[in-house]
Amino acid sequence: MVRGQMNETDWIFSENDAQAETLAGALKLPVQIARILANRKITDPEKAHSFLHGTLADLHDPFLLKGMRAAVERLRKAGARGEKVLIFGDYDVDGVFSVVILTRALATLGAEVDYYIPDRLGEGYGLKPGHIRIVEERQARVVISVDCGIKAVDFVREASRLGTDVIITDHHLPGDQLPEALAVLNPVLADSGYPQRSLAGVGVVFKLIQALFQGHPKEYQVPHYLKLVSIGTVADIVSLTGENRLFVKHGLQGLERVSNQGLKSLLSVCGLKGKSIRVPDVAFRIAPRINAAGRMGKADLAVELFFSESAEETDRLASELNDMNVTRQSIEKNIYTQATRRIRSNALDQRYKLLVLGCEEWHRGVIGIVASKLKEDFHRPVLLFAYEDGKANGSGRSIREFPLIECMDHCRHYFNNYGGHPMAVGCELPMSNLLPLKQAMNTYAADRITEEDLKRKIRIDTRLDFDEIGTAFLDCFSHLSPFGAGNPKPIFVTDDVEVASAPRLLKERHIKLLLKHNGRYFDAVGWGKGDWLDSISRGSRISVAYSLQIKDYLGEERLSLILEDMRPAGASPV
Repeated sequence: MVRGQMNETDWIFSENDAQAETLAGALKLPVQIARILANRKITDPEKAHSFLHGTLADLHDPFLLKGMRAAVERLRKAGARGEKVLIFGDYDVDGVFSVVILTRALATLGAEVDYYIPDRLGEGYGLKPGHIRIVEERQARVVISVDCGIKAVDFVREASRLGTDVIITDHHLPGDQLPEALAVLNPVLADSGYPQRSLAGVGVVFKLIQALFQGHPKEYQVPHYLKLVSIGTVADIVSLTGENRLFVKHGLQGLERVSNQGLKSLLSVCGLKGKSIRVPDVAFRIAPRINAAGRMGKADLAVELFFSESAEETDRLASELNDMNVTRQSIEKNIYTQATRRIRSNALDQRYKLLVLGCEEWHRGVIGIVASKLKEDFHRPVLLFAYEDGKANGSGRSIREFPLIECMDHCRHYFNNYGGHPMAVGCELPMSNLLPLKQAMNTYAADRITEEDLKRKIRIDTRLDFDEIGTAFLDCFSHLSPFGAGNPKPIFVTDDVEVASAPRLLKERHIKLLLKHNGRYFDAVGWGKGDWLDSISRGSRISVAYSLQIKDYLGEERLSLILEDMRPAGASPV
């Protein structure tokens, strides 16, 4: 790596020119596009072509997933016998959409289906032995978990005692013991047999639907489920590679032609009706409104939205979700302000490599979002707690250099329960364990997080001159999307750029300016970078790190630059 440093941010340039040149020659690509692929460790021409031009024909056989055949056979028997099937879901976007698509799929196949989503605030996450009463009340003969269940050992044991078969579909890491269910569909298991481990919960459910419809007269309907699968996959921040990439790419295209009344109302309230929808639209407009329902303890409203055929009712439900999201944003802003003030006033970011904070007034439905923002602000892992009834409910987010779930594993004896991924976790513990947990986690983090890990870094994909951003380049660039986790939006650097207009401040937080290089002009925006205003002026010469943004404006596509960082011209290494 070649480094250029200024202020607190490192620019990290990858060195893969030989691989990029070979790939560019083999596929007749601009070398900058080939560098981007090589940075994502895609150097084989065949794999690169599949990445750029893959179709749904490239999806894996769902029966490669261990347990799939047993699950399909049992569900088909349930349909033939008229047995009740109960789908048990999670309250986030991934879980809600898993419930929606599986309920619709099973109903299409003639099964009698019901669903249950636990209350986030009253019941918490996952299948618990106490949920057996729901199975008994609804007289279910088969229970399917979606986006949960991999640790539901006690629930499965109780269900088996009642003569109820349980099928687990999940994508989370297991505990010490697997539930003795009729079938466990989880690609992260070492013996799952499945080529891709990183599916979201809704992705695992889609593979089940694929298998159920294989050879069925309505098999042609399966791709329609990808509209919701794409939203759940983006919302769960799984790697947009392999099948996830295909789910999202084709699902987002499908969102341009929507027939479900609830989805129409949701897109309308998000301001996306009739527009091309991209990953940021899902992440920052669609997903938060669905998540708001679960965070505020009303996930059922989100499910109802997609089952109603009344435009009047779906408009009302979408509006209610929108209002919940506004409330959630207000609560979140208040918590964020309090947490930031505590961190800065006590210099916690100078004292600790991992930030652990809590408060009895904080809403546990939104602390995860705040933790994510604080992680970005202070570039270190953050774990926030809401205190209630003698318990501390926590949600954490981490930086790529520190797998937070491994820290939780190390401290497992402090928790009532916990789970998650390297970058995001949730947990519950007695208040009496909170102080020793904080001490243990800080000791663990101090030994493993280096000062280098805590530096802000921008990973540069390639240098790019403005006159190289032409039609051919942009056509190839479009095939790199969708961008997200695992396939981040490419970051370019252009040196010796002239600031061609006086920078303007937008909404007191953002900066907008016109940039010129090699005779080409582009509008550029720095979101949240209003503090740059005093450091540059018209005529300044700078080096800029940026991504490309193509947006529809009155039916016309416009290209602009989204600024990530800047420095005086010549400060970037050659």
